[in-house]
Amino acid sequence: MRRAIIFLALPLLFTGCLGYKVGPTNGMEAGSRSIQFLPPLNSTYEPRVGESLSQALRRQIQRDGTYRLNTKGDGDVLVTTTITRYDRQGLTFEARDTLAVRDYRVALFAHVNAVDRVTGKTIVNREFRGRTDVRVGSDLSSAERQALPLITEDLARNITSALCDGEW
Repeated sequence: MRRAIIFLALPLLFTGCLGYKVGPTNGMEAGSRSIQFLPPLNSTYEPRVGESLSQALRRQIQRDGTYRLNTKGDGDVLVTTTITRYDRQGLTFEARDTLAVRDYRVALFAHVNAVDRVTGKTIVNREFRGRTDVRVGSDLSSAERQALPLITEDLARNITSALCDGEW
């Protein structure tokens, strides 16, 4: 009786593993194609945003593994990025002074155009947003400077998701 129960339960244990797949979810073999990022153009007044986004994009692509990062020469996919907007919006205010902001939501917007170099087909052509919340404290510029890596990581994660998994 025990053997019969184990024999019947064993296939049920392994049915959840059949649909799981390690690696890219878009049907490509991991690392079979290369990707090249041109340095982002910064249309905002915020300094060092382009460099931070460039580093974040490279880290995310390497972490994902769908594409090989091509730093020299021509990649199979060419990605151009233009940082279009840097927004700051007040979230919470001081209890005794309704004009003094305590927390901000900072957002970074970028337009991304990714083209397959061989076919000329556009893979991605749209605007993305990265954001984070910032506690001001005594110095707004220091708080924003410390939040910059968080904003660019969020933006890079959104861009990489669209590049690797496709548009939903």
